[in-house]
Amino acid sequence: MESTPAFKEPGSNGLTLDAKGNLILCQQGTQRVARLEPDGKQVPLTHGYEGKHFNSPNDVIYSKNGNLYFTDPPYGLEGLNDSPLKQLKFNGVFLVKPSGETTAIIKDLTFPNGLAFSPDEKLLYVGVSDPQSAKVWVYDVQPDGTVANKRLFFDAGPLVSDKRVGLPDGMKVDAQGDLWCAAAGGVLVISPTGKHLGTIVTNQQTGNCAWGDDGSTLYICANMFICRVKTLTHGVGMVNK
Repeated sequence: MESTPAFKEPGSNGLTLDAKGNLILCQQGTQRVARLEPDGKQVPLTHGYEGKHFNSPNDVIYSKNGNLYFTDPPYGLEGLNDSPLKQLKFNGVFLVKPSGETTAIIKDLTFPNGLAFSPDEKLLYVGVSDPQSAKVWVYDVQPDGTVANKRLFFDAGPLVSDKRVGLPDGMKVDAQGDLWCAAAGGVLVISPTGKHLGTIVTNQQTGNCAWGDDGSTLYICANMFICRVKTLTHGVGMVNK
């Protein structure tokens, strides 16, 4: 008897809030991005591209003008790129306009994962969690919301070791423009020029981070742990909150 194709990780992954405070979910099992409303209703925002299902939406952010961006690697699929459930031939980064129009803005990354804007939203950072190419790329955001001028921002590969496992994953930007990226053994802090300033070492495979409280506290998802670190900076848009 043949086995039924399965989802490796059927639950939700990346989360963000829209302008009204509703929770936005990357839903891997249903291969869509949806809004969770206060009454518990789930409203799909986008569920496919050119008649095909997404792979497994992973991380999501909003721009100030209401454009939604998300990454779509195959991590939620059993077998990843070889899954019979995979319909798209690429692992992309997508733009969803407020109208619902969905555009693939990046198609050439192997395993796109975390993403973040610079404070002025002129730059889009995208992390690639590929063991053969553990890098963060940066793009110029165009007036129509698409991106151009791909270039290498940071190569995290040399930092990966048996003691510091993990590839570029969730990321956030602080008010000074430094990128805080979950990666090898913790959270890397990288300057706007791509210089590695330091690492918050968790000694765990670290998947995500987010600013909270007054905006200077960084919460970190590290394997089975949730860590909290007080920093000397603030997340973008969170000063005096």
